Amino acid sequence: MHTAAPAPSPLSRFWRRFVLTLEMIRFEHSIFALPFALTAALLAWRESAMTAGAVWPKLGWILVCMVSARSAAMAFNRILDAAIDARNPRTRNRHLPAGLLSKSFAWGFTLACSLVFLLGAAMLNRLCLQLAPLALAIVFFYSWTKRFTSLSHLVLGFSLGIAPAAAWIAMTGALDGRILWLTLAVSLWTAGFDVIYSCQDYEFDRREGLFSLPARLGIARALVAARFFHIGMVGALALLARSFALGPAAWAGIAAVAGLLAWEHRLVRADDLSRVDAAFFTVNGWVGVLFFVFWASDILVFARGA
Repeated sequence: MHTAAPAPSPLSRFWRRFVLTLEMIRFEHSIFALPFALTAALLAWRESAMTAGAVWPKLGWILVCMVSARSAAMAFNRILDAAIDARNPRTRNRHLPAGLLSKSFAWGFTLACSLVFLLGAAMLNRLCLQLAPLALAIVFFYSWTKRFTSLSHLVLGFSLGIAPAAAWIAMTGALDGRILWLTLAVSLWTAGFDVIYSCQDYEFDRREGLFSLPARLGIARALVAARFFHIGMVGALALLARSFALGPAAWAGIAAVAGLLAWEHRLVRADDLSRVDAAFFTVNGWVGVLFFVFWASDILVFARGA
């Protein structure tokens, strides 16, 4: 005689939903913008008189703010797009349309992450706290843009691009115009890879009346636009390195980023989108990591050791 399995405890149910939520928001992809924000923080440290003891707590709170803001924005995006995702064959198995998570839980997660972000901003400095609601408004606003503009990719780019400027403000309490080159670089990089990723939904977006560059221009011309975005990113990084008078390691990092982006565009063709996931997830993950390794080496090892 078989006995029924015991019902899971409230704590275990909550934990399962929490893990599913991390899957829903692709938590591991927080790595995309984080290296650029940390690079901006290190540049701010180099340009300031802060001691290492003062820097480490700030870096910790920057990490908290980055992860919580992105998590809130992704959860909000999944909530807002749940009905659209349910109609799209590529996304109908996502957690909300598939019923793995409830919208009420996702809303609670979004609110919790937003509050953590505000707390982190308050722990950094007054200006960060004052600008925190604007930052949330920007990252939430992106989720509506595909409904009315083909430039939604650039809005997404700017949502990530503000991270380096925010990190600079977190470190210094003010904004240095030079760091906006990094904001531009991240914005163009993100817009480029988002165009590539959205090529998968070309037919669906046109059928649903959603806005994207592939839907407006066609896949081939959209991929050309993505290349120009990424060329612009490399140019912005060069201007950034020049404005801060960085050394050979930083320039080597730019070369590494350019090489990875060239490889990304070789992986995807208008008549073959089978390797979009490799281009989007793998290559762009390495872009951020290698950029940080090279630039952190230049900032911390070479410049400070000079």
